[in-house]
Order: sequence, then structure tokens, then C-alpha cells
Amino acid sequence: MDMTIGKFAAAGNVGVETIRFYQRKGLLKTPKRLEGGRRYGSEDVRRLLFIKQAQSAGFALEEIKELLDLDAGDDRERARAAAKRRLASLDERIAELNRARAALERLIGECASGKKGPCPILASFGL
Repeated sequence: MDMTIGKFAAAGNVGVETIRFYQRKGLLKTPKRLEGGRRYGSEDVRRLLFIKQAQSAGFALEEIKELLDLDAGDDRERARAAAKRRLASLDERIAELNRARAALERLIGECASGKKGPCPILASFGL
């Protein structure tokens, strides 16, 4: 696979500026210029797709860089520990969202049609 930066960006469904940003952050390598341009291969695409997947799992770019560095060194223990930390953080966020959902459902019930007085939903937001 031999791609220009435009095709490489399209393969990851990102813009060219995103590729350059990731390169500046050390997440992606900047290949040497060959025949008038830089060329990217399948390993670059794999790395880009990993970055996107890790972002969707909630990892920050610094954490993703750490994971990529660990991948290069085969340090499974540290990679597993980083993933466990991220999982714990996601579990906390899910619990927080579930509490917010339950509170909103309760307010919706209290603001049911046919009841008199101000709606508690508006009051809960300070309106």
C-alpha cells in the first residue's frame, strides 16, 4: 500500500490536518519524502485506526501515545493497567450518567401534564 497523505487521511476518515496534528504530537510518524511526496502504508493506517478507536473509548491523546509506545515494546502489563484505569473512569462516568438519567426521569414524572404549578424541570435548572 503506497498512499499520499490525502488518501491516508481518507482511509482513516479524517482530514489531512488531523494527520499533521497527530504527527506533531508524536502519534504518527512523518515519512521521508519520496518522489515528490510522502508515502504512507498499511502500518500507518493500522496505527491511525487504533488512534481513532482509542479516542472513541475515551483515551486522551497522551494516553494513546503511551499505549502506542507500549505496543512497540510489548509491555502488556502497563498496557493492561492503562486500559483498566480507562475502564474504571468509564464506569464512573456511566454511573454518573445513570444518576442524571434517573433524576431527569423523576423530574419528568413530577412535571406530568394535568398537575398545577411550576414545572420542577425548569426549577431544577434555576429557571
